[in-house]
Formats: sequence, C-alpha cells, structure tokens
Amino acid sequence: MYVGVTSELSERVHDHKTHRYPRSFTARYKVHKLVYYEAYHSIEEAIAREKQLKAGSRKKKQALINAFNPEWRDLYDDLE
Repeated sequence: MYVGVTSELSERVHDHKTHRYPRSFTARYKVHKLVYYEAYHSIEEAIAREKQLKAGSRKKKQALINAFNPEWRDLYDDLE
C-alpha cells in the first residue's frame, strides 16, 4: 500500500499508472490502483493526516478502504 500527499490527485495517479518515475516505490511494487483518498483545504492538514495514516497498521488501512470502497474499485476514472 502507498500513502502520499498531492495537490493534483489525478495527475499523481496518472504518473503512478504510467510509471513516470521507474525507480519509485509505486513502479517497483506495481502500485497503480487508487482505492481511497481524502481531500483537505490545507496542505498542513493533509500532511498531518498522511503521517497519521502511515503510522497506522496495514489492517487499519484495509478497514478504512473497506468502509469507503468495499469492492476496492479503481477510483481514478471517477476523478474530476
């Protein structure tokens, strides 16, 4: 699983899907499906939440995704 912060979600997901950065975590581990996201008004809030999520267990992340997107459907096409 990958957790990150961006101001341009659709562009960032596109970068991951196309392996724009071939040596990145997402390219190496073939992480290319957007299954969960949250929106914030400030970068400070977003970074604080990112740190909170990264500190959590995989099990907690899975529970969060299951509540938001039980089918683990790729949400990329729903953006914009």
